[in-house]
Amino acid sequence: MSIAAAAADGYEAPSVSDFWQPLFGTEGAFAITRPALIFLLSAIVLSVVLLRATRKLSVVPTKGQWVTESVYGLVRNSVARDILGSREFLKYVPFLFSLFTLILVNNLFGVVPFIQYPSAARIALPVALTLFVFVLFHWIGFRRMGFVGYFKHLTPPGLPPGLREFVFLLELVTYFFTRPVTLALRLFGNMFAGHLLILLCVTGGEYLLFESDNPGFWVAGVATFFGGFLMTIFEILVEFLQAYIFTLLAALYIAGSLADDH
Repeated sequence: MSIAAAAADGYEAPSVSDFWQPLFGTEGAFAITRPALIFLLSAIVLSVVLLRATRKLSVVPTKGQWVTESVYGLVRNSVARDILGSREFLKYVPFLFSLFTLILVNNLFGVVPFIQYPSAARIALPVALTLFVFVLFHWIGFRRMGFVGYFKHLTPPGLPPGLREFVFLLELVTYFFTRPVTLALRLFGNMFAGHLLILLCVTGGEYLLFESDNPGFWVAGVATFFGGFLMTIFEILVEFLQAYIFTLLAALYIAGSLADDH
């Protein structure tokens, strides 16, 4: 009996519907879903941890203070200051730090036992976070350059007629469509694909081990579970990288609006 035959005999592979998971109600935006509650839980956990870690600051930091300061230092120095410059970076550190920690905690929930769901695997969360970034960097640009000046800065000076209009259209699409779409889809795609692969390994391994009398399937089930373990380790790295990349790109977009030249 082949694995394909076993699948046809009863195994149902995970699909997109497994990521919906409504808890109360089933009507689209009015449903309260598991990822929505997990996102709320992440905000509560993050607030409690940060408040406790910074409640009694000391010269010799506690473990909690040291971890918090390390994460803050990463965002402040490696993202905000390096990209935005030493003159204006401080005012944007709270936003970037909140963005990074919120995404990171939600991503890591994908491998936490009894939760095991990254909220960014639902497209709504990446889109909502992207909207904050999108509105912020355009608002900065309009405030600094004015409405006409902001659109004029999309094209570098000195371009000949014809080419100038073509570059303007390309930059317009980039600023108002490509950037927000790719920012949201990058986070969503990585979290969705990673969680789906882990889910496939776990459910497939369980089926091969406990739903078959074939010893060969038992070996394949153990190998599948081991593959799921390796995928989980790899997913932790991806979860951190995606939080960092999202924050880094947000800083780059803000830096583009702060720049005097194109």
